[in-house]
Amino acid sequence: MRVAIVTESFPPDINGVAHCTLQTADHLHRRGHHPLVIAPAGPPGGPPPAAAGGPPESQGEMDRSHPYPVVRIPSLPLPGYPQVRVALPSRKLAAAITSHGSDVVHLASPFVLGARGMTAALRLRIPAVAVYQTDLGSYARTYLGAGENAAWRRIRAVHTAADRTLAPSTAAARDLDEHGVPRIRLWPRGVDTERFHPSRRDPELRRSLAPGGELIVGYIGRLAPEKNVELLAPLSELPGIQVVVVGDGPSEPALRAAMPTARFLGRRTGDDLARVFASLDVFAHTGPQETFCQTVQEAQASGVPVIAPAAGGPLDLIDHGRTGLLVPPGDTTEVTDAVSLLAADARLRAALGHAGREAVEGRTWEAIGDQLIDHYTEILAARTAVAA
Repeated sequence: MRVAIVTESFPPDINGVAHCTLQTADHLHRRGHHPLVIAPAGPPGGPPPAAAGGPPESQGEMDRSHPYPVVRIPSLPLPGYPQVRVALPSRKLAAAITSHGSDVVHLASPFVLGARGMTAALRLRIPAVAVYQTDLGSYARTYLGAGENAAWRRIRAVHTAADRTLAPSTAAARDLDEHGVPRIRLWPRGVDTERFHPSRRDPELRRSLAPGGELIVGYIGRLAPEKNVELLAPLSELPGIQVVVVGDGPSEPALRAAMPTARFLGRRTGDDLARVFASLDVFAHTGPQETFCQTVQEAQASGVPVIAPAAGGPLDLIDHGRTGLLVPPGDTTEVTDAVSLLAADARLRAALGHAGREAVEGRTWEAIGDQLIDHYTEILAARTAVAA
């Protein structure tokens, strides 16, 4: 099967969309399929493609650092958030899909480049799967103070045109349904249960972060307004608690000022990230706008007890009191109380961590990737039946 994956973000970007897209393309390649990734290009002066070659120049800048073709479309930084790149209009997208001979178009969090991918799929009469991954309506409200309805109109238009929309959680599926999006199916996210594992716990790292033996409470993710990381500020002032923040983003300067005693470790990836996860005593996620929340799964796989808002994706991932703790969104007192509860009860921490690990052990990227291939197969069969 030849699958064109049109994504709003791809590594070296570090976010949920980029990571899921990478895992999807890698899995398709391992299973003997033929993925093509089309993504925004990075900033000028960034890392060049790994090697020359690839398809004709009309298909765009070719990134040869993966075992499958990755075409980069020229882009501009999002105003106020330069880490996010927005692809410019380009005929290279349709040219790449045509040259690839795609059987299916996979739209990862479609909004700008993905909307153009949907247009190309319609014109070329190729079935499309649209994967909903980002609550763009809430982002518009957070960053612009307006535009939520306009964002949903665009989301609805793209997803309605797709043969199938895949939602990562029941909360996301409900939001899509309430906004009139048809043909919704659930497709969650996988987790690397070998990389994220309790055995990665590192006593030396723990001593460096909390030399006085403090309870280490960590947040890992983007440092942006919608993540509400400032809710951890009261924790950073409590005796016996060491707050650790991993990630970067536009809110970092304000967060450093609000939490002068917290340890900011910057961006971490790979085994280094897994080591940090497993070395925490408590993982606290604070953002209420998650359609899934991959970091909750990674903390659970690491055997670390989790605290997260009772909203969005975490509602599917956390069985309150058994695999983690859910707190009211945006309530700093509830977050502090939940941490205090876990700080006082080592047995509860161990029980939540163990149950969380058990809950995710079957959610490998291989299993989730095979589910996705089944979705492709079903929509191809449906198209064939209609054409017959």
